[in-house]
Amino acid sequence: MAAKYQIRVFGKQGCDKCHTLNQRLDKLLAKDEYTAFEKRYCDVETIDGLVAFAEAECVNPSRIPAMLVTEWSEDAGEYVPIGTKEPGAKDTVCKKARLYQYLGLQTDYSDVGKGVISPKMIQSILAEATV
Repeated sequence: MAAKYQIRVFGKQGCDKCHTLNQRLDKLLAKDEYTAFEKRYCDVETIDGLVAFAEAECVNPSRIPAMLVTEWSEDAGEYVPIGTKEPGAKDTVCKKARLYQYLGLQTDYSDVGKGVISPKMIQSILAEATV
């Protein structure tokens, strides 16, 4: 059976920050408490990755790497994005890296975000998915 949740990671080859996000997710998903999650890497420089990115409709292309949490829907027969419970609410952990409409993160390259998606940010988003 497929995992209940699928994390779509949007990145590209040769991107160090994309590699780091993938490593952080792999490390977290290896833990017992994250068995309900699987990762799907979407390389935006391929046709399939670009289509997945476009279908997400919520990530700024200049803020890659990014991740979007989806949940299996029996009705739809596919994974669908999980909506944010409070769009626009302040998030002290994820700050501006948090997606507005759906549950996920995109890289904040400002002086505040410094281009980092931390393990703490990832854990915060994954915890919200299971609530």
